[in-house]
Amino acid sequence: MKKLVLVLLMLTTVFANEIIIKKSSCSVDTTINNIKNIVTKKGLTVFTVVDHKKNASGVDMNMNESKLIIFGNPKVGTILMNEEMKIGLDLPLKVLVYKDDNGDVKIAYRDATWISKEHQLKEMKVVSKVDNALNKITTKAGQCKKD
Repeated sequence: MKKLVLVLLMLTTVFANEIIIKKSSCSVDTTINNIKNIVTKKGLTVFTVVDHKKNASGVDMNMNESKLIIFGNPKVGTILMNEEMKIGLDLPLKVLVYKDDNGDVKIAYRDATWISKEHQLKEMKVVSKVDNALNKITTKAGQCKKD
């Protein structure tokens, strides 16, 4: 029985898609705006922001605030897509900013290392830079001064 539990735990780890979740001290809107400002200053392109709450209200449903910002650098994305076209399922980069049931604002994104393993990428220098950038962008975007 112990061996079965150990194998199941290992399989769960292998097949889990690593999602990084951080707490933001800002509102959902401020966090999204912070991300927009940071990525734009870095020369990245913001493709769109999906407002899940607004879309839910459009069909007479309610949910907590939730926005998905989609951004990237086509030069970097093209390098990765030339290696493995299916990575287009995970590119451009996406960061979800949402308010949880406790009222806390969270920032969630997929770990670039997991993405590279999932798509069997060899461009690890590029992946490492993307991972580093996502960490810095999301950390900075979630920092607001409280009065």
